[in-house]
Amino acid sequence: MSQFDGLVNFMFDERNKAMAKKTFVSFDFDHDKQYKYLLEAWDANPDFDFVFDDRTPGEINTTNIDRIKAALTVKIKDATHTVFIVGKYANQLHKDHLLIGFTNWMNFEASQSRLYNNKLAVVKLDQTCEVPNELAGRGYRWITGFTEDNVIAVLNQA
Repeated sequence: MSQFDGLVNFMFDERNKAMAKKTFVSFDFDHDKQYKYLLEAWDANPDFDFVFDDRTPGEINTTNIDRIKAALTVKIKDATHTVFIVGKYANQLHKDHLLIGFTNWMNFEASQSRLYNNKLAVVKLDQTCEVPNELAGRGYRWITGFTEDNVIAVLNQA
């Protein structure tokens, strides 16, 4: 079973003056999926400035690592930005790390995002969270705290 990741468009109202960004969202599905659900809730609430056009087909339902890598790569390649929701497990060793070729899926996604020159944005859930190793020294923008304003701000800075 793979991590749940998504290709989404982030669009903001006139107040934010941001252009739509095709954004791939990388996060630890086992520990941080509630933040993806929060993005959906912001979109559904008319009181928020955040508009979320979710293009994610759902969890990639296979155990075939090559298929998962191919599906993630297509989504990353189609995006202009990658936002990483970074919790305390961002660098935890995945049981299939040898097949993935990286510590875990987030690090694979970081490597692919760099390969395809995506703008890199990091939202740390708290100040103790470490970015995926594959982002170290790689010119990303980051912010601490998962709020609507923080997600918008870090994507605009990327």
